[in-house]
Amino acid sequence: MAGMTDEGSPIDPTRPSIARVYDYLLGGKDNYAVDRQVGDVFKRDLPGSLAIAFANRAALTRAVREIATTTGVRQFIDLGSGLPTADNVHQVAQRHAPESRVVYVDIDPQVLVHGRALLEQNERTRVVPADVREPEAIRRHPETLELIDFDRPVAVMFSAILHHVNDEEDPAGIVRYWRDQVPSGSYFFVSHFRSGNNPETAEAERVLQQTFGRGRWRTDKEIESLLEGLEILAPGMVPAPRWRPEVVDSPWNRGGERELTVWEHLITAGLARKP
Repeated sequence: MAGMTDEGSPIDPTRPSIARVYDYLLGGKDNYAVDRQVGDVFKRDLPGSLAIAFANRAALTRAVREIATTTGVRQFIDLGSGLPTADNVHQVAQRHAPESRVVYVDIDPQVLVHGRALLEQNERTRVVPADVREPEAIRRHPETLELIDFDRPVAVMFSAILHHVNDEEDPAGIVRYWRDQVPSGSYFFVSHFRSGNNPETAEAERVLQQTFGRGRWRTDKEIESLLEGLEILAPGMVPAPRWRPEVVDSPWNRGGERELTVWEHLITAGLARKP
């Protein structure tokens, strides 16, 4: 699972990985038959669900661009970053602000291999092997400390990761930890599976729970409560395609003024600021 497994585990092509399934749904090549098998359940039995992956990726790139072009924040921590794809956080940020520094955090062994290969020529990026549920280990990691100055504002990205943290693992506590570690003027991006109270939500949640043993859809109120103590910026926590769709910066961007599908309503996104 992206950002959540045992550190140092070898790549196991017989067990599906959230990161590799997501890669497959986005059209990537870094996946195995077992990952495609899971992905095909969504493609075959839940037609339209691929829109979730594309809508989420587009919102992430728009948020990074927004931060890089409208604020002075030049430090990013991408938690549970997943496999490298088009328009990664460092590529978007450095396109608009070349001095931007990015720490990617993941624990999936294949993500680490590919991430380090991609970033070895970029001195302003690091890949930290750590579990998102252990924020102190991330905060104190030498690679993090080398790149991130916690006396200056930081952008903390929770892109499609908190819904993989079960309630008893205290997702709000994870966000609260990072809120307390960064100064005023820091930003938090969150995208999250949103309860739709419909058959599509129930089936998609069942597939994830059956395959990975986790995957928690939350209500709008529950998602907003994860950002307690932060100022949620306009337009609020909204379906990902509706989060500032006028900003076009990515091949993932499929926004525009149109009716959203039932699936696009199931991934919500928002940007918050620490006062």
